[in-house]
Amino acid sequence: MADEPVRTLLVIEPSKESPRNSEGDVVELKDGRLLLAYSRFTGGGSDNATAHISRRIAAAGGATWGADEVLVKNEGRENVMSVSLLRLPSGEILFLYIVKNGWDDLKGYVRRSMDEMRTISERVCTTPAPGYHVVNNGRLMQLSSGRLIVPASLHPNLADKRDTWVRRGTAMTFLSDDEGRTWRAGKSRLEAPPESKSGLQEPGVVELLDGRLLMWSRTDMGCQFESFSEDGGETWSEARPGPLASPLSPATIKRVPWGKELLAVWNDHSGRHPFPEGRRTPLCAALSDDDGRSWRPSKVLESNPDGWYCYTCMTFVGDSVVLGYCAGDKTVGGLNRLKLVQVHRDWLCA
Repeated sequence: MADEPVRTLLVIEPSKESPRNSEGDVVELKDGRLLLAYSRFTGGGSDNATAHISRRIAAAGGATWGADEVLVKNEGRENVMSVSLLRLPSGEILFLYIVKNGWDDLKGYVRRSMDEMRTISERVCTTPAPGYHVVNNGRLMQLSSGRLIVPASLHPNLADKRDTWVRRGTAMTFLSDDEGRTWRAGKSRLEAPPESKSGLQEPGVVELLDGRLLMWSRTDMGCQFESFSEDGGETWSEARPGPLASPLSPATIKRVPWGKELLAVWNDHSGRHPFPEGRRTPLCAALSDDDGRSWRPSKVLESNPDGWYCYTCMTFVGDSVVLGYCAGDKTVGGLNRLKLVQVHRDWLCA
């Protein structure tokens, strides 16, 4: 096993100038350096506060990080946030984020880079439909067919007002078959059971070994709900409870590059580890040998009972995975501190 199976790479603390740092993603550059792009808030810690997208670059291995730089200035009436980075087979990097204009207008946009993020293209809308479409960080993914998928949760609102915004989310997907140059909505709209107040929020998608797709969504029903697609994300089965016990908090799932297992990072509230009811702690990781039907016993990454761990991005680098997530607490605020760690495969597989 590696000497440091879980190693802290970076912690970005809140400050007067930037009261919240959150919801980012990491890509490995061709020269081995790591690039982090994340939501840097300057107008406060709320989801509607002014923010821009910043980046930091680390030397290979992530031991030392450069200065913070503005990658995308605020393009919305409120903010820009929630970054996804995806390298295409061509070598290009796609860069997705959301632009928030109000309680009735939230859209995703993608830019592309052909020079390792030194420059980026003009933006293209990935959610070409009116409404408030929530897209988490680290959610842009590509199928083996080449199709790109952006999973989203639609929250209806008939006016730009907080008190008319509908909390109950409807899960859906947006698709691109030309490497992100044009986008369209999939055919399905997924609903949670009527008794759920949250609906299906903050979905993610992963491709299974048999070619089907798995979508998971956070809910207030005690677990992540799941749905399946047999046609590349066009249509989806009815959403049902899945095996990941969880509070109302997002999960992240990807396939490891060194085997066939899926890796999940989430707040495990199964009872395997102590947890305070309703809080996003502990943060745990587990592997699945059967494409998510069941999961090995989870391992704890963070266990502070006053902590708040969520919005995890996942980037595989060699024999390890780099995780970035909100790691706040009751002192600094749950979403205000951003942390990056590197986890060795030996620890995950042991």
